[in-house]
Amino acid sequence: MSRPEAPTLAPRAISRDSTNMHVNTLILGAGAAGLMAAAHAGPSTLVIDHAKAPGEKIRISGGGRCNFTNLYAGPENFLSQNPHFAKSALSRYTQWDFIDLVTRHGIPYHEKTLGQLFCDTSAKDIIAMLLAEMAPADLWLNTAASDIRHDGQFHATLTRDGKATPVTACNLVLATGGKSIPKMGATGFAYQIATQFGLNVIPPRPGLVPLTFGDTFSPISGTALPTRVTARGTTFEEATLFTHRGLSGPAILQASSYWDEGETISINLAPTTDLMDVLSTAKASDGRKAVSTVLAQHLPKRLVQFLADTLPAGPMAELADATLAELAQRLHHWQLTPAGSEGYRTAEVTLGGIDTADLNSKTMEAKACPGLYAIGEAVDVTGWLGGYNFQWAWSSGWACGQAISAGERRASPA
Repeated sequence: MSRPEAPTLAPRAISRDSTNMHVNTLILGAGAAGLMAAAHAGPSTLVIDHAKAPGEKIRISGGGRCNFTNLYAGPENFLSQNPHFAKSALSRYTQWDFIDLVTRHGIPYHEKTLGQLFCDTSAKDIIAMLLAEMAPADLWLNTAASDIRHDGQFHATLTRDGKATPVTACNLVLATGGKSIPKMGATGFAYQIATQFGLNVIPPRPGLVPLTFGDTFSPISGTALPTRVTARGTTFEEATLFTHRGLSGPAILQASSYWDEGETISINLAPTTDLMDVLSTAKASDGRKAVSTVLAQHLPKRLVQFLADTLPAGPMAELADATLAELAQRLHHWQLTPAGSEGYRTAEVTLGGIDTADLNSKTMEAKACPGLYAIGEAVDVTGWLGGYNFQWAWSSGWACGQAISAGERRASPA
């Protein structure tokens, strides 16, 4: 698929009269999706954000190097009450399109694991690229929006530096994200505006988040190992990390998006090793060894010590094959019930959000309110860990911007 060309942007067409500012498109949120939409929405576009700098989640992501997409991104990597909704945007603006954009801006990158692409130098390169792409749209930071209403056009009061500016817009784009990482200013603002205009909101909850078990695993905090973790029938084979408060690591974060409170998760502590074969071989070759001694050759020693009270005692030779089989089964299917999760404080994404049933999957426009768009994390589309959520931001932002640029809705002259 060839990359769609960005529209040629006319000079700024933002206009004022004595009491009002008129724009064609007002985008709430200067994150990944909002900046991408601004790059394609055409002239007379204004992006606002309450933060001091644009793209703050981009800046901190991937340890400061931004896992900006995934080579294997596809609809199957996303959660939504309508799993088909994301197909249109993801197929029309793919990971290859964004990679092409990154390449054209001369940003060096590399694949880390499992198709995850990171900047070689800094996530700030992606932010600079997006800001260059969105020119000549205007960007207002340290700006709050209030008194949002609609009477055929959208009206809002924008306040920055203590000064309130009334703004009228033909198009309003909700790109303020979800509730994850509130210390960066994340709120449910997009949900409030969506509800105000009659859109349904799927109850949000934290996703890609560590799971808590009290201080159960405190004695082995810091221990990590390759695992296969299953939650509600979906399995991820990556590392698990034991923490003072519970479990983390890529496999746990992935599974957390499928886990609901009160449910059990299953952990295979040795996904690439047949522990029954290991135990049987050890029993036949050196029956004097203890089970813990044999397991410590295949699992972290601290973990084996932690599990010692649950392991059969005595020399291997004295243990029945059925006992060893039951132990192997338990270690390959360790059943655990988390007490909860770390919540939005550390969640990388927000599950749920603006109901896709109320949006056009091709344009991201609200079906019942022409000119209102919702994109990115604000929508009930949530990706796996590994660059998928950024790809949804690029794809949904592009779809929205293209629809606005190609549409006939234009701001009234001042």
